[in-house]
Amino acid sequence: MKGYITYASARATQAEELGRAIPLIADQVAARSALGQLAGPGPIFVGIGASLAAACAPVWELRSRGIHSLRLGAGDYPVPFPPSVHPIVGISQSGRSAETLAVLESVPQELRFAVVNSEPSPIGRIASTLSLGNLADSYASTLGYTATVAALGLLADSWDGGTPDAGWWRLAETFAEVEDRLTAPVSALAELFATVSSSDFVGAGPAVGSAEAGALLFREVARIPATGMSTRQYLHGSMESAGDGVHVVFGDSRELDLATTLADAGHHVVLVSAEAVDASPTLHPVLLPKLPAAQRAVLEALVMQILVGAVADVRGVEIEEFVFHNADTKVSVDAGGAA
Repeated sequence: MKGYITYASARATQAEELGRAIPLIADQVAARSALGQLAGPGPIFVGIGASLAAACAPVWELRSRGIHSLRLGAGDYPVPFPPSVHPIVGISQSGRSAETLAVLESVPQELRFAVVNSEPSPIGRIASTLSLGNLADSYASTLGYTATVAALGLLADSWDGGTPDAGWWRLAETFAEVEDRLTAPVSALAELFATVSSSDFVGAGPAVGSAEAGALLFREVARIPATGMSTRQYLHGSMESAGDGVHVVFGDSRELDLATTLADAGHHVVLVSAEAVDASPTLHPVLLPKLPAAQRAVLEALVMQILVGAVADVRGVEIEEFVFHNADTKVSVDAGGAA
């Protein structure tokens, strides 16, 4: 990917671009599967920020099939990575994430896999790479994030003899339908965030990544301090400081009780669920179709993108610029993508 496009531009073409990207990614996954590269011990995903969040639902899918898999923050553990039989999948849209590159460099060549968008890149040069195709993306990632979730979801479905769910080939159409149905009502919820000083994002197991990515978007785009965590972590004490913020909850089971409890106590709750729930003055349901975890994570990201864009407008925040620029999170590259 060369440069960035505006948040609005990336959002406007996202459904169409996903429709083009998913079959191309699926072809790459199928080719690796045919070569026997997606067999044996399950993958360990490593990444930073949104890239780490994108791996949550795919890990859930793999473990639901009995395949050992997990995700790790690339910068949260010492390198070299300990000896392991598990393939290491580095996730980096830019292909330049310094911590992810360091992890991959520390493991044997045959264990290095990656999912990247920008090519050529330092990570792409050292790992067997699934490419998103140099998709044009916004600075606060939109299409890059949803396409990454799709790539990891297809990889998870295909691992160790699995078959990609048929819903992937309909997802772009489903995405467009959901976007058309939800843009107006979700945008209207932005007024809830007009003066809040913080927001909690809480998700069921497979949706923890959506909670993390949602909180990150609200920090990046709307400048609202936000925290993402799992439902069970939230129930174990964190909800005691519910305060005057808005709570965004993802899920279909214990999350329904959580949302109702908070709403009944006078806290505004945006409930993103596949279960129909009656609205109230403080409970604001957003209904999604029932889909496998990774596909649903793509739609949960869509809801957050719609909402945070509207919140930025309400709060008068310019989306296209970050406040801080940290020079040590990305490695520098030459024209050929070498570090």
